[in-house]
Amino acid sequence: MKLIIQRENFLKPLQLVLGAVEHRQTLPVLSNVLLSIDNQQLSFVATDLEVELTAYTVIEEDDFAESDQITVNARKLLDICRMLPNGSKMELYTEKDRLIVRSGKSRFSLLTLPVDKFPKVEKEINKLEFCLPQNILKSLIEKTHYAIAHQDVRHYLNGMLFDINQGVIKTVATDGHRLSLGFSANLDINSELQIIVPRKGVIELVRLLEDNDEEIKISISANHIHIAAKDFNFISKLIESKYPDYNRVIPKNSNGIITVDRNNLKQALTRAAILTNEKFRGVRFLLSHNRLKIFSNNSEQEDAEEEVEVSYQGPELEIGFNVSYLIDVCNYITTDEIKMVVSDSSTGVLMDEQIGQNNYIHVVMPIRL
Repeated sequence: MKLIIQRENFLKPLQLVLGAVEHRQTLPVLSNVLLSIDNQQLSFVATDLEVELTAYTVIEEDDFAESDQITVNARKLLDICRMLPNGSKMELYTEKDRLIVRSGKSRFSLLTLPVDKFPKVEKEINKLEFCLPQNILKSLIEKTHYAIAHQDVRHYLNGMLFDINQGVIKTVATDGHRLSLGFSANLDINSELQIIVPRKGVIELVRLLEDNDEEIKISISANHIHIAAKDFNFISKLIESKYPDYNRVIPKNSNGIITVDRNNLKQALTRAAILTNEKFRGVRFLLSHNRLKIFSNNSEQEDAEEEVEVSYQGPELEIGFNVSYLIDVCNYITTDEIKMVVSDSSTGVLMDEQIGQNNYIHVVMPIRL
């Protein structure tokens, strides 16, 4: 391999794929990035066997490249690239099993590993293909992924459900204590399919997708989801399991609607959280006509009380919640006011929001205090 390229053109795609580099180093080659030159295009591939990311950069006319492939440690290469001066040029070439990187008076020699040891996802027959503006998908997963479980024994909860049904795509996440759901309708999708994308893949998509209406191509096979954009290709394994019926968690009845200023509620919850039990993080809501009182206490017999102005005409109600879950919802809802649908002390509270053609539902289940 021989390559002369502008530092910035090399750095951006390398940073883009770094999220897929294996941290635990179960295989040495998984710490590496696969660099491939084909005509005037340089590609970067990284994988941890669950997620595979590919990014591209065009080799400009005043640069130089010879077609070849190598694998080299991704983090070391990134650190070198970051430390080089802005606007500098990098020269990369191989000597036996080494990649030499030169820039100005700096020189680095990095160990390479055989290309044939680098794992690649095998091609599969697609069950479904469709295109979607990437800002729609970004918003759907960005505003719902917070409720994905983390290392739950019910492995299907450690991912996000993509529920596709005749022109509607839903993203659903739950850890058994709360649920977030986003959906977008009137899309050009004439199929029905449910898949579960692992937490790692969802977090990478939040990072990769841009907030613009440029279309991305989504392909779903038996074992993988593949998303192709202009600057990257994303592939993730799917979780092989059946997702629970999330509709059962969404409250159907209502005894009243609370309308409250989002910022005021968030600040009151944050203050009350200071004196909650560290393990259960419980707060108690006491609802009455146009008034919400929030109580918290801990094992040291310390307590806090907050009162928030609300609009509420329903019956008096006392209900407990995990304060961290409510604060999370306040962080992901962007409207100035929050509407909270309540039923009774044993039913979850529902909050919804509409942004453009996307709709969002957040449900937090009550706890006993």
